[in-house]
Amino acid sequence: MTDHRVAIAAIGGAADTHARAYENLPDATVVACAGRSREGVESFAEAHDCAGYLDVGEMLDAESVDVLSVCTPAGAHLEPTAAAAERGVDVLCEKPLEITTERIDEMLTVADEGGIRLGGIFQRRYRPLLQAMRDAVAAGRFGSLAVAGVGLPWWRDDDYYAGRWQGDPELAGGGVAINQAIHSIDAVQWLVGCGMDLEPGENPVSEVFAYTDCSRDEDVTTVEDSAVANLRFRDGTVAQLLGSTAMYPGGEMRYELGGPDGSALVQGDDLVSWQFREEEAGDDEIRELFGPDGAGGDAPDPLETANAREFLDAREFGEPFMLEGREARKAVAIVEAIYESADSGEPVSPS
Repeated sequence: MTDHRVAIAAIGGAADTHARAYENLPDATVVACAGRSREGVESFAEAHDCAGYLDVGEMLDAESVDVLSVCTPAGAHLEPTAAAAERGVDVLCEKPLEITTERIDEMLTVADEGGIRLGGIFQRRYRPLLQAMRDAVAAGRFGSLAVAGVGLPWWRDDDYYAGRWQGDPELAGGGVAINQAIHSIDAVQWLVGCGMDLEPGENPVSEVFAYTDCSRDEDVTTVEDSAVANLRFRDGTVAQLLGSTAMYPGGEMRYELGGPDGSALVQGDDLVSWQFREEEAGDDEIRELFGPDGAGGDAPDPLETANAREFLDAREFGEPFMLEGREARKAVAIVEAIYESADSGEPVSPS
C-alpha cells in the first residue's frame, strides 16, 4: 500500500476538513501545511501533527510531497496549483476549482505541462442517495427525463461576509451561486448529464437564464446572496435552481427529478419520494434505507473522505477519477453563465 504524503495549502475551515478526511485514510499522511498567519499555522500544525510553513513553494521544496490539497480562498487556487505542477506534485483542489473558466483553463494547462493529476472536490457526489438517483437516471427509469430542480434555501448573517474573503468579489468570484449553490449546480448537471452521450469535458447544460440579487448593504458585501436560474440541457430536460443565503433561519437542500416514468425527491438528508411506473425489487429497500427513519447508507464523516479516497486510488493505480479538472470545470462554466445572464438579461450558453 502506497503512503500518500499530503501537504495542505491554507489553514482555514476547508483545510481542517481536508486534513480530517486524510486522517481517516490509512494510506495518507498529512506532512505539512502552509498559511499566512504564523500563529494560525502553528495551531493547525499542532492540531494535525504536521510541519508548518508561511509559503507554499517553500513547503513543497522542503518536504517530500505527493499531493497538495488546495484550500485557499476560491480566487487563489491557481497559484498553489502552478507551484505544485512545477514540482510534479498532484493537486486535489477545494471547490470551486477557480472563480473563472479562464483561470481554470490556466490550471489545466499547467497541470498538463507538469504531468500532474488535477482533481476537484464536490463531495456531495459521494452521497449514497444521490448516487442511487444517478443510477436510476442512467438506467432510464424516469423515462425521458423532463424536469430537474435543486434548492438551497440557506441563511448567512452579515458577519459571514463583512471583512471576510467570502464577501470580496475579487477573491470569492461572486456570492451564493459560486460558493454555496455550486454544489447543487454540480450535482444537477452530474445527475441529468449521465443520461447523455457527451464528449469528454462537454457541458450537459446548453442554455441558462438567471437573475441574481444582493439584499445586504453595500458596506457589508456586493456579492449576490440570492440567485434563481432556469437551465436547459442538451437533451431537452429543463431545470430550476434556487440558491440563497438570505432566507432566515435557513432550510434544507432539495433535489428533484421527474419524467413520464417516475420521480424522486430528496429533502435534506432524506428521500421523500421514490416512485416509478415500473417498480423494481430494490425500490422498497431504497425507500427504507434513505427515508426519514433509514440509516442513510454508508457515508463517511467528513464526506470529503470518499472524494479523497477515490483521488488517491486514481493516482496510485492510474484509474479514471470522477472529478478530474475538466469535469470539475463544468459547474463553474454554468455559474459564469448565470452571472452573465443576470447581467445581460439574456440567455447564455456555458463556455
